[in-house]
This record gives sequence, structure tokens and C-alpha cells, in this order.
Amino acid sequence: MNKKKMYSTWFLVPAMIVFLLIFIIPTMASFFFSMTVWDFKNWRFTGLDNFIMFFSERSLNIGIKNTLIYAVLTSGIKVILAFFIAVFLTGKIKTKNIQRSIIFFPNLVSTMAIGITFTAMMHPTRGLINRALSTFVESKINWLGNPDLALFSIIGVDIWKGLSIATVIYVAGIQSIDRTYYEAAEIDGANGRQKLFAITAPLARPAMNSVIILSFIGGLRSFDLIWAMTGGGPGFATDVMASIVYKQYAAGFYGLSTAGNVIMFIMIALLAFPLQKFLLSREVDSG
Repeated sequence: MNKKKMYSTWFLVPAMIVFLLIFIIPTMASFFFSMTVWDFKNWRFTGLDNFIMFFSERSLNIGIKNTLIYAVLTSGIKVILAFFIAVFLTGKIKTKNIQRSIIFFPNLVSTMAIGITFTAMMHPTRGLINRALSTFVESKINWLGNPDLALFSIIGVDIWKGLSIATVIYVAGIQSIDRTYYEAAEIDGANGRQKLFAITAPLARPAMNSVIILSFIGGLRSFDLIWAMTGGGPGFATDVMASIVYKQYAAGFYGLSTAGNVIMFIMIALLAFPLQKFLLSREVDSG
């Protein structure tokens, strides 16, 4: 028994070493260098000055608010829209395979390419979207140049792109539901709406939880689409945590950018882990 136990323990050592080198040591180094002013040659300890500056400067702390708005709206809307799209695509329609391919198409295109394309489409005077709307609306909407509208314009593009993965997860979850539940409900006289909310929605909860967690964490970490479309502008209207960290690093403020990384890490941990625990507890209770 002792030899078997010893073998099992040593079997974990390679994975633990990799985890230590790739995650633990870099994480601890980030916490340390977030309290310094450093470059690639020297460093000077400054305590919590970087964090104080991050929370006191509006150009920096606006990223926290924008990140939360971005994550909540993108994940929430994806969860709802993708569910109903998946229900439609798992129904009795002849062209569902073609429609599934169309839905999944945005995920095959790079995020930067999508950002550049939609930036052109959202141009206030020459953009395809405003040209199409000109039939109904006379004024030209400045989708990306209006500070009050720019972030929500990017959120709309993110939702369009992210629906593909969310829908695929939902389709897999819905198709795994035993059809006998629906047959029993039909015998009892249940209509389509009752079957949707009494059978499909509860039994697809594991898929829904996966969509919520993945899209929420993805929203908190979002960078590439925002950078491709606005670069964080106009002003700081669309800056999120990741774009602010990038800007500070590019400007040579390495300690401040590292502090932003630490804040983003803590924010994701404090929000994602309790959310995951809550969703899993509901999943177990419903099961």
C-alpha cells in the first residue's frame, strides 16, 4: 500500500512543477512588481502607489466600469439569444444543418478582421449600416465616435460573433435531453411553450451554466475586438481593463500596467469563482 501511495504522489510531481513554473511563480512575481516602478534593468519599491493611482485617475479606473458593463451585457444577451436560436435549430426544420453552419460562421473569422470590417460598416457617412438606415432615419448615427454609444456598438458586434459558440453548446445540451420527457408531456397535453420552459430550459441548465461562465469570463478579458474597432476611444469611452493595461505597458509604465493586471486578475477571481459555485449549486439542486 505504501509503495502504491508513493507512486501516486510522485506521479503528480511533473504536473505540479509545470503548474508552479507557468502559473504560481509568474503570479507571485506580478504581485511583487505591481508594487514597484520597474524597467528591464532596475526596479524601485513604491508600495501601493500604483494601485492608488489606478483608482484615483479617471482615465484608468473607467476601465473597471466599462469592463463590468461589457461582461454583463455580452454574457447576458448571449445566454438568452443563443438559447432560443438553439431551440429553433434543434426543431423540426429541413435546413437546420445549413442554418447551423451560418450561425457558426462568425467564429471562423478572426476577431481583428471582424473588428476592422464592422468599423468600416459603422462609418457615420459611408458605412453600410447607416446607408441601410437612411431609408428610415435621416440623421447619420456616429456608432463609434459618440462616447455614449461606442461601447454599446462594440457590445453588439461581440454578441453577433459570440453567439456561434454559445449556440453550439446549447444545441449539444438540448440534443442530449431524453425525448421521452417530451413524449410524456405531449400525452399530458402540454403545448410547445410549456415544454420549452418546463423541460428544455431546466434540463439544458448545464449547457446554460457553461455559456454563462465562458461568456462572462470572456467579457471580463475582452481586448482584441475593442482595440480593433476603437483603440479604447473616443477618449476613454471604450477602454476596458485589458486595453488600459496594454496602453500603460506600451507607454513604458510597467509597474502601473502590472498593477492593472493584478486588479483584473482579482476582479475576475472575485466575480467568476462565486458565480461558478452558485451556478453549480443550482445545477446540483435541480438534478
